Amino acid sequence: MVLAKGVRIPVVWSRELPPEPTSVRITQDSLGHWYASFVVHRTVEPAAMAEGSIGIDWGVRTTATTTDPAFDLPHRGHRARCASELARAQRKSSRRHRKGGPQSRGYQRAARMVAKLHKKAARQTQHDARMWAKSVVDNHDVIAVEDFTPKFLAKSTMARKAADAEIGAAKREIIERGERAGRMVVLVRPAHTTMTCSSCFARAKQRLELAERVFRCHACGFTEGRDRNAARVILAVAERGHTRVEDVSQSGHRLPVVGSVAV
Repeated sequence: MVLAKGVRIPVVWSRELPPEPTSVRITQDSLGHWYASFVVHRTVEPAAMAEGSIGIDWGVRTTATTTDPAFDLPHRGHRARCASELARAQRKSSRRHRKGGPQSRGYQRAARMVAKLHKKAARQTQHDARMWAKSVVDNHDVIAVEDFTPKFLAKSTMARKAADAEIGAAKREIIERGERAGRMVVLVRPAHTTMTCSSCFARAKQRLELAERVFRCHACGFTEGRDRNAARVILAVAERGHTRVEDVSQSGHRLPVVGSVAV
């Protein structure tokens, strides 16, 4: 490949380009690897028809809890598994660091190993999110997603585990894939989804602590896992053409589905 000013570099192709590219973007990651992203015009193949609806609730113990247990995204903890190896690499990098002078090749090798371990865990988590999003999109035509912003978790005691789960990346992946496939993607506000019964839509008067993982409705006696119940509430709100719990009345919860809203 020939770049500006006649610079020639060898290219290892990951796949063949369908037509001729119109532009290219060169990037470098933390490991010093270079990547070329080409912009090409291609025809979008229509996605296969799918039937069914699914609601998605985000969490830390389980990254994504859905209305169907077969499509849950478990928290695999890739960074936690390589924590000991990463700690050794960071200690080696710290010992070889020079203050106020050029760094040695030993320090550069140690720093590269630290970056490599971080990149490995991030790639594993990204791969899991992509495979999960593909399976959800391929099997459902209506996808109700909790419009959750995990920024506040960075200031809590669950910061490290939340960063390892990468909820934002999984949420972005499911939304982008759903839109590309032409699915109905509904973003539902998370307010009161955990405190609302998915069976009768009565709201619990008591506050649910994080340690309480089972939801019990005192109005109808319905019992379900906390996150599973929230996923069912999110789907019920989306199926009735709304984006928040307050817009769905308790009396109209059991009415037939009248439509959906894409956000």
